[in-house]
Amino acid sequence: MTGQMSASAPQVAEDVLLARAYLSRVAEAPAVALAGFVAEVGPVEAAQRVQDGRVSEAVAGETGARRVVRRAAADLDAAAAVGARLITPEHTEWPQWPFAAFALTGQRELAPPLALWVRGPGLLAGLCEQAVAVVGARAATSYGAHVAGDFSAGLADRGFTVVSGAAIGVDGAAHRGALAVEGPTVAVLACGVDRAYPAAHQMLLERIATSGLVVSEYPPGSVPGRHRFLVRNRLIAGMAAGTVVVEAGLRSGAQRTAADASALGRLVMAVPGPVTSGLSAGCHRLLREGALLVTRTEEVLEAVGRLGLDLADPLDSSVSRPTDGLDPVAAVVHDALPARAHRDTRWLAMEAGVPIGAVRVALVDLERRGLVEHCDGRWRRPRGEQL
Repeated sequence: MTGQMSASAPQVAEDVLLARAYLSRVAEAPAVALAGFVAEVGPVEAAQRVQDGRVSEAVAGETGARRVVRRAAADLDAAAAVGARLITPEHTEWPQWPFAAFALTGQRELAPPLALWVRGPGLLAGLCEQAVAVVGARAATSYGAHVAGDFSAGLADRGFTVVSGAAIGVDGAAHRGALAVEGPTVAVLACGVDRAYPAAHQMLLERIATSGLVVSEYPPGSVPGRHRFLVRNRLIAGMAAGTVVVEAGLRSGAQRTAADASALGRLVMAVPGPVTSGLSAGCHRLLREGALLVTRTEEVLEAVGRLGLDLADPLDSSVSRPTDGLDPVAAVVHDALPARAHRDTRWLAMEAGVPIGAVRVALVDLERRGLVEHCDGRWRRPRGEQL
């Protein structure tokens, strides 16, 4: 599978891991001031100065409440106990190019993660090389769940990683669709990777951790919070080349993911639904605002795939009908035929507005095609024919 872990992957120095582990707990993401400070002085120096309180007012504002919490070694041990590990920008499996976009947005809420806790055999950088986020409503309709699963299975079958948030509804259907074809999928959580949230998806998360990757920027033991769901959405958007919104209300987490994707310069796609459905109202607004309308996997692949290679075949618009190929006179005579009554040629000539001789010629052709029935000098459509 794309992104499988290599046994020879280079290790990061222990002091860097401990520093990043400490920093991931000491500040609530997204910590833009702390991220800038770490980039300036390095993680080890930044961690030491945060512990000592020798930081700017902005950094102190993000770290002051927790700087005395020194659980780095315990967090690394807790992660290892559940088969998880900490990856940092110093690791080769860190998705450097996808995450570089965070610093370019200029938006505080889109600060890059300081480190990521991951559980599973996948390498994140490899999994992000060809990735699509599939997101949507928790209270998904059967239509939304079907579309999410079908899209995701098609994407995963073509080697694309399906990224989502493991929530009930569209997210869960997306992960299951990828797993059904034994394809790669990444679940981004708003809590520690050692927790199953939602609890109903415990087995699903175990399956993802067996073949793909469960990811969080929150250290082990962290509990989910409303703001954390919104914050983690930037990671879902940042890991993927494009985001597909399957179903979403006008105010929803999926809308936030789409907004983050747009700010990061990633393609936003939306699936249309019934205009009477509140769960499609968000998708329709995205489409009005410029999102790409997609109705099948091939259209998603064309948008995010290889230029000139992953093109979607045009839909076959030719619907075969029994009346295809009729000349114009025969077509109007056929239209004039009643469905439940027999009529003579004179009546048909009047109704169709063509000479009676032309009607007789047309009826011969229509009878040969099985499009008329003759009985006692009168004509009608065959029983059961669709109008």
